[in-house]
Amino acid sequence: MEGIEHKIVKVNGINMHVAEKGKGPVILFLHGFPELWYSWRHQIIALSSLGYRAVAPDLRGFGDTDAPHPVTSYTCFHILGDLVELLDVVAPDQEKVFVVGHDLGAYMAWYLCLFRPEKVKALLNLSVPFLPFTRQVRPIDGWRAFYGNDYYICRFQEPGEIEAEFAEIGTHRVVKEFLTYRVPGPIMLTKGKLFEHSADTPITLPSWLSEEEVNYYVTKFDKKGFTGGINYYRNVDRNWELLAPWSGCEIKTPVKFIVGDRDLVYHIPGLKEFIHNGGFKKAVPLLQEVVVMEGVGHFINMEKADEINNHIYDFFRQLE
Repeated sequence: MEGIEHKIVKVNGINMHVAEKGKGPVILFLHGFPELWYSWRHQIIALSSLGYRAVAPDLRGFGDTDAPHPVTSYTCFHILGDLVELLDVVAPDQEKVFVVGHDLGAYMAWYLCLFRPEKVKALLNLSVPFLPFTRQVRPIDGWRAFYGNDYYICRFQEPGEIEAEFAEIGTHRVVKEFLTYRVPGPIMLTKGKLFEHSADTPITLPSWLSEEEVNYYVTKFDKKGFTGGINYYRNVDRNWELLAPWSGCEIKTPVKFIVGDRDLVYHIPGLKEFIHNGGFKKAVPLLQEVVVMEGVGHFINMEKADEINNHIYDFFRQLE
C-alpha cells in the first residue's frame, strides 16, 4: 500500500477518512458492507499508475470516518451529502468525476447519478443494478415475503440485536463469514446458527484474500463496530419513503455494470430477467454494457482485481 496518502476531511458535519493516490482525472471509489476504503486497494494502485487520481473514502459509519449515533443519520441523503461535499473538497477543479461503486457503494452511486448527474462523468458499478423502486410494497416487507425473517437485511432491522449476536461469535469470524460467502443465494442469519452453520465451522480463505488482509478489516471493525454500516440497512424503508418523488426517474449517466454469476445479488428472484430482458436498460438508457463474470462471487473487485482494473480503465478511457 506504499504511496497511498491518508487524510481526514471535514464534510457535511463529520470527519471523513480518505485514501488517495495518483494525479489526473478523479475516480471516486465507494465501498460496500462490511468493507472499507481498503477493499479498493488493488484498484487504487492500478488506476493511479495509469494516469488517474484514485480517491477512496471510508463511508459514514465505517473505518476511520465518524459514525453518528442516530440511526436516522444514515439515509441516502446523508451519504450523498457527504459525497458531494467530499468532491468539492478533494476535486474543486474537476467539474465531473468518474465513479466506481460496489454493494452499498453501488446503491449510493446510482443515487449520486440520479440527484447530481452534473457531478458524474461516467459510472462503473459492481454487483448491484439500479432498481426502480416499486411503490406497492415496502422493501423490508418485500424481503420478508421472499426470504423470511432470518434474511440478513430483515435481521439487521432491530437496533442492537444483530450486533450482540455478532459479538458472541467475534469480529474476526463475522468478517471472514461475509468476505468468503460464495453461495449464490441469500445470507441467512438464524439466531444461534448465523450463516447457517455453527460458529466453530472452519473457514478457508480464498486465494485472493490473505489472513493479513482479513486482519486489517478486523482491526477497524473491532474499533468502530458494525452498527454504522448496519444502519444503512435500517434506513431502507425510510429511503423508500423519502425517494417517492423520484419514482420512475431514469439514470442519465453513461454506465457499465459488472456482476459475478455466483453473486448472491444476481440470484435475487427476477433480477436476471430485469438485467437481461430490457428493464435495466429502460431505467438506465445510457447503459453501455453488462458483463457477467463466470464463477465469480460478490466481492468481485478483490476476487478478480486485474480484470476489474482493466474494465475500469478501458471504460473510462473512452469517455475522458
